[in-house]
Amino acid sequence: MSLHMLDIAPRDVSAAALGLVLDAPAPTPLVSTQLTDPLAGTLILGVLGASHVVTAERGEHILTEQVSCDAVDAGGRPLPDHADRDGYRFRSRTTLVQRAELAQRAKELRRTAASAYHWLCAEFPGDDALTVLTGAADAGEWHWRTWHLYPCADTGVIVETESRWRP
Repeated sequence: MSLHMLDIAPRDVSAAALGLVLDAPAPTPLVSTQLTDPLAGTLILGVLGASHVVTAERGEHILTEQVSCDAVDAGGRPLPDHADRDGYRFRSRTTLVQRAELAQRAKELRRTAASAYHWLCAEFPGDDALTVLTGAADAGEWHWRTWHLYPCADTGVIVETESRWRP
């Protein structure tokens, strides 16, 4: 099972505070899962305090991706809509939703993560405060997606990211 109920307050409590940093030392995740593929190598999906860190490794090639409130201070930048460089592509989308839609999305993500080995879902105290990651390999390339759910009184914010890496 890859659904974790964390009994700690999240560090990242606002989607607006998120940033992206690449190739910085990976912080120790609260929970993680590791995927391996003979062509693509190793992918470690990790949940931080309502944010994520991903480490992809194939041979001598290593990529780290951190989306968190600490990313800018670690040498990154505020969360961009996209970032591209040789062999790497990142996309993000931030959506304001009604509270009922956030609850429905949280329910769907929990259900999927509970039954799939390549998914990681961490739930923080508070209704529907989640960080969810999934990854897969395809022809020597890793791709992963993340969802960060931030509940508010009558609304919620969902930050989705999608990344691809081929060394």
